[in-house]
Amino acid sequence: MALTDIDSRYPVGVFETPASISADERTGAIATLAELPEQLRNAVDGLSSAQLSTPYREGGWTLRQVVHHVADSHMNALVRVKARADRGLAGGQAL
Repeated sequence: MALTDIDSRYPVGVFETPASISADERTGAIATLAELPEQLRNAVDGLSSAQLSTPYREGGWTLRQVVHHVADSHMNALVRVKARADRGLAGGQAL
């Protein structure tokens, strides 16, 4: 696919679920998730309101909306992972 053929809605490509994930890959993913909030804060630190209100593509979300979406996504992931861990500790039963 040529660079000009990339769908701007998915600038890094459409997510494809891997068939399996190794323990090392899981550990790396957890580390990436743990580091992201600080990296995101550092990336937007000092930006003006106008810059935060700039869409990342025509018709797309603003930078401010993307930052809020990432925060919401992180919180939802935490709740899901915790719920799954709690079910595992309770022998598979929902608490």
